[in-house]
Amino acid sequence: MEEIVMFLPGILLAYGAFALGMFSPGPNILSVIGTSMGVSRKSGKALALGIASGSFLWGLLTLFGLTALLTLYASALTAIKFAGAAYLLWLAFKAFRSAARNEQMIVSQVADETSPLLYFRRGLLIQMTNPKAALTWVAIMSLGVEANAPVWVGASIVLGTTVLSVGGHLAYAVLFSTSPMVAAYRAARRWIEVALGTFFCFASYKLLTADTK
Repeated sequence: MEEIVMFLPGILLAYGAFALGMFSPGPNILSVIGTSMGVSRKSGKALALGIASGSFLWGLLTLFGLTALLTLYASALTAIKFAGAAYLLWLAFKAFRSAARNEQMIVSQVADETSPLLYFRRGLLIQMTNPKAALTWVAIMSLGVEANAPVWVGASIVLGTTVLSVGGHLAYAVLFSTSPMVAAYRAARRWIEVALGTFFCFASYKLLTADTK
C-alpha cells in the first residue's frame, strides 16, 4: 500500500496530462470529428478505435524503451525528465498561442470508405506514423516513471491512458457527429486552450522538481 501511495501522484499527473491533451484537438482527433460529421458515426468510431490502438502501442514501446534505458543508465532519467519538461512547456506555449489567435477549428475528413476495418486500419496508421507521438509519450511516461519505479507503475500508465484514449476518441466520434457540438466547442476553445496551457506549465514544473533519486 505504501508503494502505491508513493507512486500514485505521478501516475495521476500522467493521466491528467494525457486526458487534458485530448481537449486540444490535433490532426488525429480532427480526423475523427471530420469522419463522424462527413461520413458516419460508425466510421468515426472505427477510426477512433484505430487511433486509440496506436496510442496503446506507442505507450508500450515507450515503456519498454525507457525501462531498458534506465536499467543500463539510471542517470539518464534526469535527461529524460528535462526533455519531457521542455516538451510540456512547448505544448503550453502552443496552447497559449492558440488561445491568443482568432482561428477556427478546421476538421479534416478521411476518404469515404465503407468498411469499418479500413477506418480502423487508417486510424492505426495515422497514430503510428505521427512523429510527435514519441515525444508526447516520453513526456507522459516521465511524469510517473522514476529510476526506482517497479514495472507496474509504467504498466498502469499505459493501461490507464489506453482506457482514456478509447473513451475520449469514441466520445469525439459520437458527440462531434453533429454540427452544433462543433459550434459549442469553437465558442469555448480559447478558455480550454488557456486551461491546457496552465496545466502543461504546472506539469512541466512538477517534472523538473521531482526527485530523480
